[in-house]
Amino acid sequence: MDGRRRNPYQLTDESPVYVISIAAQLSGLHPQTLRQYDRLGLVSPDRTAGRGRRYSARDIELLRTVQQLSQDEGINLAGIKRIIELENQVAALQQRVAELSAAVDGAAVAMQQREAQVHASYRRDLVPYQDVQHTSALVVWRPKRPKD
Repeated sequence: MDGRRRNPYQLTDESPVYVISIAAQLSGLHPQTLRQYDRLGLVSPDRTAGRGRRYSARDIELLRTVQQLSQDEGINLAGIKRIIELENQVAALQQRVAELSAAVDGAAVAMQQREAQVHASYRRDLVPYQDVQHTSALVVWRPKRPKD
């Protein structure tokens, strides 16, 4: 969620509002086909307290996709079920990647802020910064000889 309160009566693509006869009309399929897809686990609508099916707009779109894959692409129902499972898995993984990316970005910002705090805490009066000049001078070191 984005932090704002959502109106509980606002309809979304996930709102289960269509009875099976309306869902069949909207998807262009026979109600018995919808029941079969539900039994096979291709499209699983929500249920009312009396066990009646309620389809959402997302379910209707999925029914259309199943029909298109079956009729136009010639994919059998087992193949369609696997495709749907893989698409759901990809969507979940994309969501997880987005969450982890946001966490990494947040950690990077926190690290930069902490690094800036550490640098700001240096006691510059004790260790003054001096630019080092490169010279070609030669320094000869001669140890002191011990006195006998």
